[in-house]
Amino acid sequence: MLTTLIQGVEGDKWFRLFDKVFSERNLLAAFQQVARNDGAPGVDHVTTSEFERRLPDSVWELSDRLKSGSFQPQCIRRVHIPKPGTNETRPLGIPTVRDRVVQAAIVNVIEPIFERDFAEQSYGFRPGRGCKDALRRVDELLQAGYTHVVDADLKGYFDTIPHDRLMERLKTKITDGSVLSLIESFLKANILDGLEEWTPTAGAPQGAVLSPLLSNVYLDPLDHLLAANGFQMVRYADDFVVLCRTAEEARQALELIQSWVSENGLTLHPTKTRLVDAAQEGFDFLGYHFERDQHWPRQKSVQKLKDSLRTKTRRNSGFSLDRIIATVNRTLRGWFAYFQHSTRKSVYKDLDGWLRRRLRSLLRRRQGNPSFGHTARDCFTWPNRFFAAQGLFSLTTAHAAACQSSLR
Repeated sequence: MLTTLIQGVEGDKWFRLFDKVFSERNLLAAFQQVARNDGAPGVDHVTTSEFERRLPDSVWELSDRLKSGSFQPQCIRRVHIPKPGTNETRPLGIPTVRDRVVQAAIVNVIEPIFERDFAEQSYGFRPGRGCKDALRRVDELLQAGYTHVVDADLKGYFDTIPHDRLMERLKTKITDGSVLSLIESFLKANILDGLEEWTPTAGAPQGAVLSPLLSNVYLDPLDHLLAANGFQMVRYADDFVVLCRTAEEARQALELIQSWVSENGLTLHPTKTRLVDAAQEGFDFLGYHFERDQHWPRQKSVQKLKDSLRTKTRRNSGFSLDRIIATVNRTLRGWFAYFQHSTRKSVYKDLDGWLRRRLRSLLRRRQGNPSFGHTARDCFTWPNRFFAAQGLFSLTTAHAAACQSSLR
């Protein structure tokens, strides 16, 4: 894409982009990206399948509306999803499929422009990078002696990004007014929360296709500032840590962050932002808990898995054991794919044992014994090898196999 765009660049500013956004080829590719992620419908109740059934007409119509200037974003449907382990919720914005396609088309065009200058220490929502790379970098720095950590938390980041300052950041690279106006129209699209509707004055809604890229654009100057001052930062979206060799360095890094955050219209969470000596106490980052030279799934991550498994292994479930195990295995494999790098083997052993106890309780009830709890007889009636024979995924076995594979 960058090669295609190069004809529209002057003085490192890109001015001829809008025709690339509304090209039918780009819009079709954007729909395919949206369809892969699927997701719930927006306020118009149109699903990705329904949009697809009208292809290519739906793409032609979008292209025509964008070209003519008649396109206007629809309301964003807001839902509130619970935060694991708390009574709090996180607002999630759900644009219509049509709007998600246009946003993806914009990302396809402008992401390569910004991506080439993004700082190395940013890992979230970037091509070829991800959580595992960020976690690996944190582990490398801790092993190298960077144990004094600024554990930072931006309060309500996605909901508080100042629109005017964000647009100024975009204008440092983009001068195509049509593209800038289209992006701004998405930022100012009305939000529908239940029966209440309003126009946001700040923020980029979580759930919108554009938001991850825009969030990186806004925080990129902070990444470069910390790097220029010699600090080792690891950032994934709005979640970041700065690892230092001494407590004094960590204090200086925090002061620099506080100053930049304040000047740029953001807020550090007063109770969640702290200085940590990882050699004495731990900190959480991207679902893992880091402490001394160890890391393992944090308690909230384990609890979230257990909550999910509980709903699939209720004692009054009417499904067959085979079906329950098949459903449970999908959850376990997905969780293990991310959390297979724990240095504490006991995490997997404890979870395996906990799950087998739940399944034994379920089976005992089906035999006509409704009692709760765990009995020694259960282990004789349904030993571990029984569940292995039924095909139950074992986190312990999978971890041992992963460790063996890494040694080859």
